[in-house]
Amino acid sequence: MIEHTLPVTLKLTGKAGLDPRVAAEFAMVASRFDSDITVACHGRTVNAKSVAQVMALGAVHDDLVELHADGEHAQQAVNALIAVIQKG
Repeated sequence: MIEHTLPVTLKLTGKAGLDPRVAAEFAMVASRFDSDITVACHGRTVNAKSVAQVMALGAVHDDLVELHADGEHAQQAVNALIAVIQKG
């Protein structure tokens, strides 16, 4: 069944934001799901499964990021990515 999520906006509370370590974990978790997943920040939207694209957002502490997913298990994917961001 195809699922669609409403965009979820989160504040990056971890000191590192989406630094290389967090971005790598974020992309790895996103890649586990058969959904189209995007993350947006600073007016740019990128593929959440690409470490390079996630890092290129330049998202730092206190920035707002928006997650969106379409496809199978979309809500589970968003929930898993929220956990990565909150763990920071």
